[in-house]
Amino acid sequence: MCGIYGYLSLKERAQPEILRRMGETLQHRGPDDEGAWIQHSEELSIGLGHKRLSIIDLSSAAQQPMCNEDGSIWLSYNGEIYNFRELRSELASKGHTFKSSSDTEVIIHLYEEMGVGCLERLKGMFAFALWDHGRHALFLARDRIGKKPLHYAIYDGGIVFASEIKALLKHPKVGREIDFSSLNKYLTLEYVPAPHTIFKSIRKLEPGHYLLHQNGKFEVKKYWDIPLADYPIGFKTEDEYVEELREILERAVRSRLIADVPVGVFLSGGIDSGLVAAIAARANRQIECFSIGFDEKSFDESRHANSVAKALNLNHSLKIFSTREMLDNLDQLPNFLDEPLADASILPSYLLSKVASERLKVALSGDGGDELFAGYPTYQAHRIVTYYDSLPEMLKNGVKSLASCLPVSHADISTDFKIKQFLRGAGVSSEIRFFIWMGSFTEGEKKELLSNDLRAALSHDNTYEDIFAYVRASGLNKDLERILYLSMKLYLQDGVLVKVDRASMANSLEVRCPLLDQEFVEFACRLPMQYKLHGLKTKYLLKRAAAGILPDHIINRKKKGFGIPISKWLTGELKSYMLDYLGEGRIKRQGFFNYPCVKRLIDEHLEKKKDNRKLLWTLLVFQIWYERFFENPRTV
Repeated sequence: MCGIYGYLSLKERAQPEILRRMGETLQHRGPDDEGAWIQHSEELSIGLGHKRLSIIDLSSAAQQPMCNEDGSIWLSYNGEIYNFRELRSELASKGHTFKSSSDTEVIIHLYEEMGVGCLERLKGMFAFALWDHGRHALFLARDRIGKKPLHYAIYDGGIVFASEIKALLKHPKVGREIDFSSLNKYLTLEYVPAPHTIFKSIRKLEPGHYLLHQNGKFEVKKYWDIPLADYPIGFKTEDEYVEELREILERAVRSRLIADVPVGVFLSGGIDSGLVAAIAARANRQIECFSIGFDEKSFDESRHANSVAKALNLNHSLKIFSTREMLDNLDQLPNFLDEPLADASILPSYLLSKVASERLKVALSGDGGDELFAGYPTYQAHRIVTYYDSLPEMLKNGVKSLASCLPVSHADISTDFKIKQFLRGAGVSSEIRFFIWMGSFTEGEKKELLSNDLRAALSHDNTYEDIFAYVRASGLNKDLERILYLSMKLYLQDGVLVKVDRASMANSLEVRCPLLDQEFVEFACRLPMQYKLHGLKTKYLLKRAAAGILPDHIINRKKKGFGIPISKWLTGELKSYMLDYLGEGRIKRQGFFNYPCVKRLIDEHLEKKKDNRKLLWTLLVFQIWYERFFENPRTV
């Protein structure tokens, strides 16, 4: 796990000082070692940089940027290739020689054999920049699911790239202008979907894609996509599928235990991390599991993690945090996020990573299970809402009237919040409904929120254009299959995995996700839907596979996210903070939002007329980010 950065210029010589400034912003991603390489020719100049977090082959032989024997190919790489030993053996049999035992060198020699086709053979999480001097080609690539980030900016005469946006902003050709279309999407989705970023000049390389820059031109191509189908055919019995799931997951976990440094496991108390921990413990009885809890009991899930740890006899480390300790990290969000991300679980994710990083460099997590096996309550709600939509209009109006009379509670996912959130998604298409349920502002709410100028600038903007484009590209026709596909292409890739990467790497910790192993993902995609959402039972086959491994009460308990009491905090510990960042002076000075609308949202929440937690948190995160990147830009 590392930080990569660099740029190619067709008009000017690459400057060591620019590379140095870019690299300084990524120190947290690789504090163990660093390297930079620059090459000039008559046609162009290129510089590659690398910040190293040493995981495999801790020696100087694995230092990056790394080259082949004659120096014609150079690589700066971030990630882990889990089948590198198999590939190394194949390449050695073909005459390739190795100076290190790292997976980095395998990529270089595999490229020599296959060119960009090498991506078909790489199994793992990765983002890399490879320079091929013979072809004068810069090859940027990102793993299939999007575990590792890669951003780039094309400018007149070159291209700049890096693991994180802040590094690109250190290049003089990369501007800071906000992309209002991306802001519009963020307000609805709570994140900015790839290939967009919050900055006009910067793009994300999408998961499963590569970019080739050659002879002053560039092209972006897709090499893999999530292989969901409308009508997958099940050739095996349920018991056979359970056994296959266990076998594939065991291979995925064991391959992610390979490292030359200690490896641990994040343990949340849910079925996903519990299964990963159980399998990891079979391979290494000394492996340590990490959990955190909170002094706010209604949100504390540590008792479930403790229950799993005791049942599996795991070596378990648990730390309880106070509300104050949690909130003390709020101002740090822009330092490691780079663009707004309104997933409040970023705070506990950051603290969990911080605790684990004090003891190790690598941790396994259970991310991915909800997207692969329809684990979110929204999938259950989708099946229920079809019945609601078929009711006579008079009955639906009655339900809405009753819901509006429910007393507002600031408790975690309270009944009134769930019912009102459910009704927000009624009457719209299934794929849009999912993002209304999971996201923040609706189109109607944004009409009130956005200033006249911004609303005019976005008059031809379509918030959901990425969703519709993905639906067309997928070729899927069935609702649940579409929703699963979109949740992986957007919510997982641009929300969950961004959160995990930034929270962990801010603490110089590598997180590996066995449930997002390529073989496991492709297995899950081949399963008929009944093995994912069985009636209203979510994660059906995963729960069957966990039987006999995890306690029944863990397998069958209701889904509970890594939540924090945002609604309550906004009326208490965060109230003055919110009133400051969402104050009239700031809002009017920026010119993006209508202050009367913002004030109404605040007043409704404080007076318990409405639970506006998601809307207010989305705005608050943007305001914190904006202050750091625009009002105090020298700090970034």
